[in-house]
Amino acid sequence: MNIVIVESPAKAKTVNKYLGPGYKVIASYGHVRDLPSKNGSVEPDKDFEMHWDVDPKSAKRLNEIAQAVKGADKLILATDPDREGEAISWHVLQVLVRKKALDQVAVERVVFNAVTKEAVLEAMRHPREIDGPLVNAYLARRALDYLVGFTLSPVLWRKLPGARSAGRVQSVALRLVCDRELDIERFKTQEYWSIIAHLATAKGETFQARLAAVAGKKLEKFDIPDTDAAERLKAALENGRSTVSNIESKQHRRHPAPPFTTSTLQQEASRKLGLSPRQTMQLAQRLYEGVDLGGESEGLITYMRTDGVQIAPEAITAARKQVEKLFGARYVPSSPREYQTKAKNAQEAHEAIRPTDFTKEPDKVARYLEPDAAKLYKMIWQRTLASQASSADIERTTVDIDVQGSDGAAYALKATGSVVRFDGFLKLYEEGVDDIAGEDGARLPALATGEKLDAKQIEAKQHFTEPPPRYSEATLIKKMEELGIGRPSTYASTLNVLREREYVRIDKKRLYPEDKGRLVTAFLESFFRRYVEYDFTADLEEKLDLISADQLSWKDVLRDFWREFIAAVDDIGDLRITQVLDALNDLLGPHIFPEPAEGGDARACPSCAEGRLSLKVGRYGAFIGCSNYPDCRFTRQLANTGEKGSLNGEAKVLGVDPVSGLDVTLRSGRFGPYVQLGEAEGKEKPKRGSIPKSWDLESIDLERALALLSLPREVGAHPEGGKPITAGFGRFGPFVQHDGKYASLSDPEEVFSVGLNRAVSLLAEKAASRGRRSANVIKELGDHPELGGQIQVLTGRYGPYVKHGKINATVPKDHEPEKLTVEEAVALIAAKGGDTPKKSVRKKRKQSKDTIEETAG
Repeated sequence: MNIVIVESPAKAKTVNKYLGPGYKVIASYGHVRDLPSKNGSVEPDKDFEMHWDVDPKSAKRLNEIAQAVKGADKLILATDPDREGEAISWHVLQVLVRKKALDQVAVERVVFNAVTKEAVLEAMRHPREIDGPLVNAYLARRALDYLVGFTLSPVLWRKLPGARSAGRVQSVALRLVCDRELDIERFKTQEYWSIIAHLATAKGETFQARLAAVAGKKLEKFDIPDTDAAERLKAALENGRSTVSNIESKQHRRHPAPPFTTSTLQQEASRKLGLSPRQTMQLAQRLYEGVDLGGESEGLITYMRTDGVQIAPEAITAARKQVEKLFGARYVPSSPREYQTKAKNAQEAHEAIRPTDFTKEPDKVARYLEPDAAKLYKMIWQRTLASQASSADIERTTVDIDVQGSDGAAYALKATGSVVRFDGFLKLYEEGVDDIAGEDGARLPALATGEKLDAKQIEAKQHFTEPPPRYSEATLIKKMEELGIGRPSTYASTLNVLREREYVRIDKKRLYPEDKGRLVTAFLESFFRRYVEYDFTADLEEKLDLISADQLSWKDVLRDFWREFIAAVDDIGDLRITQVLDALNDLLGPHIFPEPAEGGDARACPSCAEGRLSLKVGRYGAFIGCSNYPDCRFTRQLANTGEKGSLNGEAKVLGVDPVSGLDVTLRSGRFGPYVQLGEAEGKEKPKRGSIPKSWDLESIDLERALALLSLPREVGAHPEGGKPITAGFGRFGPFVQHDGKYASLSDPEEVFSVGLNRAVSLLAEKAASRGRRSANVIKELGDHPELGGQIQVLTGRYGPYVKHGKINATVPKDHEPEKLTVEEAVALIAAKGGDTPKKSVRKKRKQSKDTIEETAG
């Protein structure tokens, strides 16, 4: 018997069918060991000795592998064909050697780029040993990430309370987002105008042309600066005489984009399908590992973590045949297309992402796939075929028009247009764009030199320059790839960490840095600038690639890095928090101290007028406070520069309360915006009401403010007992309350409108749900493929979960429970510890002893 190790149950199931009865394929469920999240896991003083830990779930799987290997003829390590796959095979082998489970068992390493029968059997015919340099590159990368994280993060906690963590790649990606936001805040809008002529031929055909020159001088972007200048030009053209002076047509060939890499797949899936990088990779993983196509399981795409754009010669031939079959010989170029990547530090170790079989057309396999997976497969299929299709022929025409203005001056108009003469690859696929630039591609009527034109309308258009757009997930990945930051396997996880740490948020598909993210970036730029420089991070990635190519010693790279890094950490050991805050005040000035509309000192305290505003740190993070504390207790949030308005730390008078005669003001405090009645008198605090996050600050008027100040609102007396039911806002949102029992409201507006009957029903439903804690079935997945017994997806008090026997496994937040597959459910159950139908106390105790801590030198 030959034992084959792969990562996932889905891949194991597919590969096992291809290999037949002489093989047993076992899933490792990803990585089996990792560096424990504690100090001392990497010891620089002991030549970077690394201490690995196996959690109880992985220990059980390793025990099963060890048991299966005993008496086997051969152990075949068939994990993924990249650095992480090589590392998993190395870890499994190290543990088995330690367990002395490989007594005279031959060990082979095989890799395949596609989970198809042909690819798997071909790989089995060409085994090799584990790639030592690739493992060394993994060890170096893992050690670097650990050392940066576990050395920098404690510094952040001490010097910048409220910060959560720093990382080698995540901090640089965060800096990109924060730098872009700073560029936007510093941007000064500039006005400019353009003149558009709506012209007509003698036949009545209309088109547009723009003013391009005045008195022989070409107009630049800002040459028409204001209304007066625009109106003068408009008047001169309105009664002018227009004549076609020149027509120039040029043939242009537009070539197809190369097949997908990990980066371009994530970018295009974001643009066209609205998928996050993480969702894209999860779907691509399933397409790669194997899909049941009516009784036969097969991988539909090649390996999805790659920076290469080349594809195998036989795949090119198959793609060209498929294009010819579908569209005819004219759509196939005379020679195959070969692509080379332009990304910095690209390794090109694997093929581009492509279909494993071009004859499996999207419409034929869609019924076997969930909707998003079907869309993703279609996009990969179309893009790959288009990459081997003919170029598109486009005719671009430019028309110059002379105008004799009513003021006697000579003016020149220009019209441009384009026509697709042959669509070529566009028949299959057109690459999306992120930020569309204005381009006149309208079709022009037939024109002749010397032809007189009639000016139907002259239009003066006002424009304002715009700041650079915020990054989307797609454009941030593109920028990281251009700079050589990170690798295909890290893009999605890096963005996910930034969101989980609440360093960035996504609004309308754009990345906005949160204040805590900006503070972390400013701190690192001030005191660890070298380690968040784009070039430094890219150079380090290049060194890691040289390690994998066996051209550098991994420990030499670690020594060089650690020597300078720990010195930089030691240098700020005695730095006081006040010094840190002073540096951040300067770096974040445009963000946290915006210029007042009426001018003046942006850092003058609006309350006492004598103190200076500065960053402060407290139990819940950073805020803005006055230097005259405790005499002046003015505080506000760092900034509120979003689309919902901005207070800039100043109180805005909304009106006068008709009952008390006191001013009602809108303010911003350290915990967010609020309304206040009157001012503080002595030790008595004024009445305040917090503003819900979903409310637009600009919509807060006196009426809404008084409604907030009136809370909690008495809804009525409960029919059982007569005690009052009240409605208000709390820590977890809007609620109704009766006798210490709370029930949530679905909408903040309900606080002001909820009636007695609904409030009583909500409280009763909440009490009933606490009593029964019932669960609703979302989906039946059938029997467990290995252990038997029904698998269900349910929703309960704490959210959706998978149930198998007595095992309940929570469904991760990034998974849609309605779309959960059997393979995903089995993985969740196994990760929870449910890969055996029955467990004994003795077995549990034995497994807990199997946690392994060992040294890899």
